Amino acid sequence: MGDFDNREREEVFSKKVRAGKRTYFFDVKATRSNDYYVTITESKKRLEDGVFIKHKIFLYKEDFEKFAEGLKDTVDYIRANQDVVEKRYEYGENPEVAKASADEDFSFEI
Repeated sequence: MGDFDNREREEVFSKKVRAGKRTYFFDVKATRSNDYYVTITESKKRLEDGVFIKHKIFLYKEDFEKFAEGLKDTVDYIRANQDVVEKRYEYGENPEVAKASADEDFSFEI
């Protein structure tokens, strides 16, 4: 089995999320022993030279619950203590700015 076969098998699922000037990639990958983990990548184009800067974290399944709990607590704190403004960028010149409603729920189950 060559390197190409290993790379093909490694990525199991991928979700791309565009959010303004950033793009997030949520990828499920498999280890050699077929154990799944998540990589979360933030990609942003640097204006000065057009180079894409990427930051990546690895999230292993034994950490899913604690990570999700921490993320939810953090988002809940911000929503309770500050108005959340969601920017929606169209590929035109003027971005729309809309205030996120307070009853929007940021929740997920593990």
